[in-house]
Parts: sequence; structure tokens; C-alpha cells
Amino acid sequence: MFKRKDLLGLKDLTAAEIELLLDTAVPMKEIITRPIKKVPTLRGRTVVNLFYENSTRTRGSFELAAKYLSADSINISSSSSSVAKGESLYDTARTLQALRADVIILRHPMAGAPHLLAGAVPAAVINAGDGAHEHPSQALLDLFTVREHRGEISGLRVVIVGDILHSRVARSDIWGFTKLGAEVRVCGPPTLIPPGLEQAGIKVFHRMEEALVDADVIIMLRIQKERQQQGLFPSLREYARMYGLNRERLALARKDVLVMHPGPMNRGVEITADIAGGPRAVIEEQVTNGVAVRMALLYLLAGGGAGHENDH
Repeated sequence: MFKRKDLLGLKDLTAAEIELLLDTAVPMKEIITRPIKKVPTLRGRTVVNLFYENSTRTRGSFELAAKYLSADSINISSSSSSVAKGESLYDTARTLQALRADVIILRHPMAGAPHLLAGAVPAAVINAGDGAHEHPSQALLDLFTVREHRGEISGLRVVIVGDILHSRVARSDIWGFTKLGAEVRVCGPPTLIPPGLEQAGIKVFHRMEEALVDADVIIMLRIQKERQQQGLFPSLREYARMYGLNRERLALARKDVLVMHPGPMNRGVEITADIAGGPRAVIEEQVTNGVAVRMALLYLLAGGGAGHENDH
């Protein structure tokens, strides 16, 4: 039984709650491999995708997840809604509640926006990425993908490389993998590593060659030019030379290493094309697993698994 009203981040979840979400995604993945990908589980429920930022993978997989579970879904983007006329998030939320939304999936450029929304509406709220804070469903699909290949997360060495400072995926991955017992290493330029990670038990590296030794999982992050101040590193070419994943660096990891990327990729910057399309990459699997994980979230929050005694 999942006893939360909302999924706002992995920081506040227990290991048992994360395992429940991953376990629930297993039968959901079986559904999406069928010729007819449809079950009546959430018939009569309404799911709203409320996106204030552009998205392909996250929005598309939440849409498919709702459809496969037979929920009614509507999509609202800020550019084509009353938000463009100056409507506040709170007033938008009240409008959606008047439409009797059961689940609101929110992506927002401001950290903490899903928490504000969750406190304003009785509907379940799922954080689909808030600023540089968290992106819990991405971390859950990363955990699910690794668990599928390795059976267990505990004891694995997971290396996250790139723009840790601006990455909500990195924050959620750090919480998720550490809670399930993995050793997490982060690597990037000193200007792109937030302070205080060592105190949380995270190993920090600035040389990629050191970070990748005996790695079981490598998660490459894109350079987030849209969230960055200028001058955090000299140039993309210099960044690629220092922190790009190529064959020589991949050889430092374990032979069965998994290479992951949340997308969208900057091929030739943080990862070479041959690695992105190579046998160690599970990037397309991540996208498929994202649908299964998001089906599990919708099921637990709006369907058969929710008991809302412990809101937020």
C-alpha cells in the first residue's frame, strides 16, 4: 500500500516505498509488451499533464501511461493556456480541481512548484521536474532499468557525470541509488559540482578517469545551457575533451557496465555516437521503462494502491 497522496521527490521516500514503486512497474511493463496495450484499471479517472517547460520523453510517456491504463487525459502547456495571460499556478490549480482532476502531473521551471500545488488541491500531484530540484520519475526509471539488468541495486558503483549543479535528474538519482544501497560517485568540473555532497556520503571526482574505475553504471548528463550562467567551463569542445564518454574511458569501467542518459543527448559532447548506440548503452530501454514506471505511479496514486493517510 502506497500511503502518499503525491510524488514530489525521492528525498522523502523510504527505500521500501521506492521498492514498491519499482515492483509495481514490473507487471506494467508486461502490459506494454502486449499486442493490445490497454487495461481498464483507471477508467473514469482524469489525469492532467500541466507542463510549463518543453518535454518530449516525460510528457509523452505520462500520456501513454494514462492511455494504457484507460484514464482520460488532457494536456495543458503554458504557452497555450491562461498562464500565457498571467494566470498564477494556484489559480490554474483551482481551475483544474473544478474540472475534477484526479492526478495533476506538473513540470515547472521553479523549484518547489509541485509542493505548492500539492498543498492547494486534493488531487494527487506528480512532480515531472521542478527547476534544478528533482525529477523523481526519471530516477525511478533509471533504478528500474538497472534493477532489470543487475537484479539488485545494493553494492553497485554508480557514476553520474556532468552538470550535477543544474541537474534535477542527478539529485533524484543520488537520493534513489543511495537509499537502495549503491555507492554513488559524481564527476564534473568543480564549477558544476554543488557543495556538501561529500558530507552526504557521495564520492566527488573532477577527473573522469578516476571516477570510472570499476563502475557498474555510468549516467551521463547533458550540459544544461538553458539553466546555466556563462563561464562555468571554457567551451563545449574543452568540456567534451575532459568529460566526454569515449571508448578509452569506457574501458576503465566494468566489462558489463550499463551506460545511461536521461536525454536529450548532445552527441559528441558528453557522449560519443558509437557509445550511445553501442552494446553497453540502455538509453532506449530507459525510454520504454519510463512508460512502465509512470503507469505504476498513476496506478498507486489514482487507482488500486493509494491510501492517503500520509499526505505529502
